[in-house]
Amino acid sequence: MAEPVINEGPATAPAPSVSPTRVWDLPTRLVHWSFVIGVAFSWWTAETARMEWHRWGGYALLGVVLFRLYWGFVGGSTARFGNFVRGPRAIGSYLRGAWQATPGHNPLGALSVLALLGLLLLQVVLGLFAVDVDGIESGPLSLYVSFDTGRACAEWHETVFSVLQALILLHIVAVLYYLLFKRQNLIGTMVTGKRVFDAEMAPMTPASTVKLLVGVVLAAALTYAVSQAFQF
Repeated sequence: MAEPVINEGPATAPAPSVSPTRVWDLPTRLVHWSFVIGVAFSWWTAETARMEWHRWGGYALLGVVLFRLYWGFVGGSTARFGNFVRGPRAIGSYLRGAWQATPGHNPLGALSVLALLGLLLLQVVLGLFAVDVDGIESGPLSLYVSFDTGRACAEWHETVFSVLQALILLHIVAVLYYLLFKRQNLIGTMVTGKRVFDAEMAPMTPASTVKLLVGVVLAAALTYAVSQAFQF
């Protein structure tokens, strides 16, 4: 406990010391950094024509996206879509500076999460149906579409990735803005799972281990089924 400060003016109570509050559970943090690694790996393998590795990287991203969608309904309190996705009124309050800070995403951060998840899912799904010019390198689900449709999916696969890159850059700029101007280290919070607030804040409520295991099994099973084109 800090010692009291003695001065000649009116007595002023020292600001209370607020301990770090748990904001993110471990699965949410692992998903976040898996996206960072997975997108970088997919970009590198595509640029260097390592298409077999690119395919496996796509499967990994698919599994992570599927798990995050599942975790958005049954995961920890701050990971659930119902707890952080808010409407225009909340977004307006945040932009006016009238938003009351809570553990988890702010209203604008929620929009970013939804956009990134949506684009990642679209990017991976397009890759599953994509066919290259020679028809040699194809996604596992390309057998269900025509060659022209497969080629269109391949072209959109590249276009969506460009949009995804722009959104990722915007996300990085936002994180740096919070770090440099608002003195909030969002990167550190996503590593440790904890954040210091100006006032006492209730920590996030974690989900059970059973729900975690169910999500991992479901995501892995569906990803495997997709990789086999649902043919066993």
